[in-house]
Amino acid sequence: MSSRFRKFLSYYKPYSGLLVADLACALVVAAVSVVLPLLVQHIAKDIVASGLPDALTRVYWVGLAMVALILVHMFAEMFVDYQGHGMGAMIERDLRRELYDHYLSLSFGFYDEQRVGQLMSRLTHDLLSLAELYHHGPEDLALAVLKFAGALVVLLKIHVKLTLVVLAFMPAMALLSILFNRKMNAALRQSREAVGDINAKVEDTLSGIRVVKAFANEELERNRFAALNQRFLESRKLGYRSEATYYSPFTAVTQLVSAAVVVVGGAGILKAQMDVEDLLTFTLLVTNFIEPIRGITNFARLYQEGFTGFDRFMEMMRVAPDIADAPGARSLGRVRGEITFDRVSFGYQSREGSVISDLRLHIAAGEYVALVGPSGAGKSTLFSLIPRFYDVTQGAVLLDGQDIRGIKLRELRRSIGIVQQDTYLYAGTVLENIGFGKPGASRDDIVRAARLANAHDFITALPQGYDTDVGQRGVKLSGGQRQRLSIARVFLQDPPVILFDEATSALDNESEKAVQESLERLARGRTTLVIAHRLSTIRKAQRVLVLTERGIAEQGTHRQLLAQGGEYARLYRMQFET
Repeated sequence: MSSRFRKFLSYYKPYSGLLVADLACALVVAAVSVVLPLLVQHIAKDIVASGLPDALTRVYWVGLAMVALILVHMFAEMFVDYQGHGMGAMIERDLRRELYDHYLSLSFGFYDEQRVGQLMSRLTHDLLSLAELYHHGPEDLALAVLKFAGALVVLLKIHVKLTLVVLAFMPAMALLSILFNRKMNAALRQSREAVGDINAKVEDTLSGIRVVKAFANEELERNRFAALNQRFLESRKLGYRSEATYYSPFTAVTQLVSAAVVVVGGAGILKAQMDVEDLLTFTLLVTNFIEPIRGITNFARLYQEGFTGFDRFMEMMRVAPDIADAPGARSLGRVRGEITFDRVSFGYQSREGSVISDLRLHIAAGEYVALVGPSGAGKSTLFSLIPRFYDVTQGAVLLDGQDIRGIKLRELRRSIGIVQQDTYLYAGTVLENIGFGKPGASRDDIVRAARLANAHDFITALPQGYDTDVGQRGVKLSGGQRQRLSIARVFLQDPPVILFDEATSALDNESEKAVQESLERLARGRTTLVIAHRLSTIRKAQRVLVLTERGIAEQGTHRQLLAQGGEYARLYRMQFET
């Protein structure tokens, strides 16, 4: 058994009892399907034709037994349908939870190369088909095998020659099934990829709907979507073509089987080799004999659809997080906030060359340091290395003298507060968004954090105050309001290290002042690193680093660097000379 198939079967383990009950009910369904035609034969051959004086009573009793079996069949089938589907849905839930957890464990480097729509498709569409396989797979296979075997035994007992005639059609049915499955596999993979592309396009367009409308590019987006939608249609048509080229010939073969049974059976009656009652029973059982072939084909279709999804699921699960806790990772304890870059070099996998080369930098605990410089010099990259969003290529980043790669990742990141230029708020209330900084925090703690971030006044002026819904990505709030909520989130987190990445660059003067006040309040007593394009916002920094492509070109206080007349002075004059 391959490791892939063992992994597939392992998801049944928590529901083994339910699986056994499901298969037991499938056995009952198969048994009743075989027994009912035999009871018809018993009535026709053993009771009616015998001329017994109590024949009518016996017919009624057998009919009553048939009704009882039909009821048993019905309840067994209901169990299979309801509980079996429930088992498939629970396994689907488990798979989706496992994949979602895995997504959360993957690093920025992974998401730099991925499209969200494709990831969503694996989480939803693929797993839905997989749930159908987990439910119907064992059940269809068990029913098919049991019905086929049971019907074959009875048919051989009734008439061997006629059974061999029926079996002669089996190779043609098997060949059709094999060809169908090969074609369907290719069609299904194309369809899954096309659905993923559609999801990616929809997510991309709706996330950027303001840009689309601002440039009046609705027609361009319609055309792009139409092309992807057409590709999906072509993949579906390929699948439907495969189904059509299978089901029509298969139906024709089953009709030929029925015709052959009637012709050969009729000839057997005329030759006194078979009686009418046996032909009637044989005809009823032939349906049970052919139906499993169709069931096996349906299982093969489910297998192709499900395993296409399972392969895509496993393909994603095999992506190992490149940022994870090292074996024996240590706890932090009390963090002072001393940060050291020890000959650090770093380059992105998707780009050639290094963004940072042989950087040496020491930031004392509680120091307020500002980074300035041209775009592309590596300021944001330097920030991303401190919480280990990426790992250094060479050298080491130290926190309180410890290599951050040896620190537990969760503790490291909980010790670092980040306020970004592009503030992300979740769809939900103001209270929920601030509370994201410290899950389980009380309402009083959240309100206190909002006051410190200069956010309480505008929050209480909202229609439902702290319970106001902010909309998708916080669209119901202004840029300054969103920024102050993100600062409140960090106040609530209360970390010893703060990173401000262009936190005020996109704000108007009034909002900038409110945000700047809250930032300065947040920075007190903490190690603080600030990236700023507006140089007026960093005059209070204890040290300013001018970062260029060649590394740290200058460092000193605001006044010292202006007096030097170097790169910082040039940048300052560019901003303030009119």
